[in-house]
Amino acid sequence: MTFYQELPLHISPYIFDAGFFRLHWYGAMYILAFATTILLVLYRLKKESWEFSKETVYDATIWAITGLLVGGRLGYVLFYNFSYYISHPLQILWPFADGKLVGIAGMSYHGGLIGAIVAGLWFAKKRTLSIQKLIDLFIPAIPLGYFFGRIGNFINGELYGRVTTHPLAMNFGDGLLRHPSQLYEACFEGLVLFALLWTIKSKIWAKGRLLGIYMLGYATARFLLEYTREPDAHLGFILGPLTMGQILSIGMFLIGIVFTQKKYHLFK
Repeated sequence: MTFYQELPLHISPYIFDAGFFRLHWYGAMYILAFATTILLVLYRLKKESWEFSKETVYDATIWAITGLLVGGRLGYVLFYNFSYYISHPLQILWPFADGKLVGIAGMSYHGGLIGAIVAGLWFAKKRTLSIQKLIDLFIPAIPLGYFFGRIGNFINGELYGRVTTHPLAMNFGDGLLRHPSQLYEACFEGLVLFALLWTIKSKIWAKGRLLGIYMLGYATARFLLEYTREPDAHLGFILGPLTMGQILSIGMFLIGIVFTQKKYHLFK
């Protein structure tokens, strides 16, 4: 194998490893994703005309991140491993394994999105703010943050792709060449979707529809790229050739259609 094909084997998932304590690149990428998102939102706040203050943006970010983390974890429990966690409920929030602090493993993107939206709705209601405008402010920046999350998956050697003979294939530790599906997702669900939303964010016709457009774009990319991604070992295929990620993306796509219709400007 070439060095490129064995690249994942030369990357440590840890920034720091003292045996009893490990600092993961994955966690650092989450922090970088959040920081990138809020910096882009603050940039928009400075360059464009918005009714929100910096303090409101900071507070909304804290609410959204909290909702994302809680929703992402609960989504993983419900969608991807419910039978295990219903029998081991303490493991949902237990950060230790084999006597070591390893953090909480297992997050669902779709659950995180639901959690962030619910938290945003709650925050906007408490502050009597326009949730539609708040969403329009944040949504174009989010895919770039998601880019870093998928890079974190790649460094962590997880969520890799199916076995293939494609020239871009890599060895993730089992001796087989697989699609680097994390990098595909970082590109299309991250960079490409970010470029699209950032380009149209100020268009009159896009206002109030950016959440729907985001959902359509992400769901389409995720559904197609799931064909290169190895299904979760404990789940496999759920419905014929479809994975859980694809089924959730179909639901997301349908909801996205609703949110792009003018008469369904739900968040006003």
